[in-house]
Amino acid sequence: MSPIEKMTNGMIDKISNEETWITIGEGIFKVIAILIVTSILIRIGKLAIRNIFKVRTPSRLRISERREATLLKLLENMLTYVAFFVAAIMILSVLTIDVKALLAGAGIVGLAVGFGAQSLVKDIITGFFIIFEDQFSVGDYIRIDQFEGTVEEIGLRTTKIKNWTGEVHILPNGSIMQVTNFSLNNSVAFVDVSIAYEGDIVKVEQVLQELFEKLPEKYEDMVKPPEILGIQNMAAADVMLRVVSETLPMRHFYIARQLRKEIKLCLDAHGIEIPFPRLVMYTRNEQDNPKLNAEG
Repeated sequence: MSPIEKMTNGMIDKISNEETWITIGEGIFKVIAILIVTSILIRIGKLAIRNIFKVRTPSRLRISERREATLLKLLENMLTYVAFFVAAIMILSVLTIDVKALLAGAGIVGLAVGFGAQSLVKDIITGFFIIFEDQFSVGDYIRIDQFEGTVEEIGLRTTKIKNWTGEVHILPNGSIMQVTNFSLNNSVAFVDVSIAYEGDIVKVEQVLQELFEKLPEKYEDMVKPPEILGIQNMAAADVMLRVVSETLPMRHFYIARQLRKEIKLCLDAHGIEIPFPRLVMYTRNEQDNPKLNAEG
């Protein structure tokens, strides 16, 4: 009997063998069961994650809906990847494939890739913790090192910051060591008002206090009426009063400009002049000095 005939007969024997079909059927059934159980577990896990976000106690800090959606999607994707990875390993075991050798080979390849992509892994891990710990959100005004501006986008690998002049800075998350967030708490606007030494400081304070009581109704960004702290400086030609006002986050620039305008109009209406530089000129008459006349 030729080798081809032996091989053909062996294949026919296997196909006609009842145990072979039982083994194949069990394998198919196990694979289908693994896929069904994996799908059910993924749905249950996603539902649990969504419920956790719904019942999560609101924190003291301002939370962005976009960040919650980003973190929710991130956790759901991680759950899906892990579940299907475990399912793939189980399916390979059912198909009598040596999973240990496969994992060993994948581990060597992953180790080689890991050494070459350490910065990428660092960026992703840092980005995850930025989102998870709620360090800053899209729309927040932050400072990272020498970069300062409004957060345009937060990703797992990079963060985009737009400067007030229009430049967009793209920073790898792994390089973010310190963050200053100006948008978490209320801001403070301060204005210095110069008063002449001849002016009545008590009257100025009374006039300004009456003005400040009305300003919160006019400007919604003011949290409470401005406050006069007192004399900030005594210069050569003026006395400087400092005024502060608590505002909504990052609205202190606008309120400071409006305060200067309101204070100027108020002082003008009450006849109170803001000091201006003065130059005193002294002219000497040579006729009154005999010595100068003799020399001339």
